Amino acid sequence: MGGRALALVIAALSGMTMALQGTLNSALGKIIGMWETTLIVHVVGTIVVAVMVFVFKMGVFDWTKWLSGPWYTYLGGVLSIIITYTVVRSIPKVGVASATTAIIIGQVFTAGLIDHLGLFDMERIPFTWHRVLGALLMAGGAWLILFKK
Repeated sequence: MGGRALALVIAALSGMTMALQGTLNSALGKIIGMWETTLIVHVVGTIVVAVMVFVFKMGVFDWTKWLSGPWYTYLGGVLSIIITYTVVRSIPKVGVASATTAIIIGQVFTAGLIDHLGLFDMERIPFTWHRVLGALLMAGGAWLILFKK
């Protein structure tokens, strides 16, 4: 499997795990609360990653390297809190498929803007008419998924 194909398979796996994670987080949110779930998710994730980096040596422990990124690259942790909370809040109200579809549409349009502008040192990839059309077709499909029988 080529590099691009493997990257797409990995991305699809990411999407699958996001739908599962959102479902599990929402189930926990109903039991203990949304903010409490957001905290638990991040504490458990931090523990798992700390074990991977420090115990199993799956990363490089180099403080100078860790602190060398531009300030805005560290905002991912803040965004992760927002993502977890908003997923926990939305899934129980609209269902997993509808919420995930809305998430994907938001991701595609935001990703298109980041690519088009080349933000955050990403390669500039123009948001051409066929990319816009593809995103609109996805949005149309998302709209159809929202209908209940």
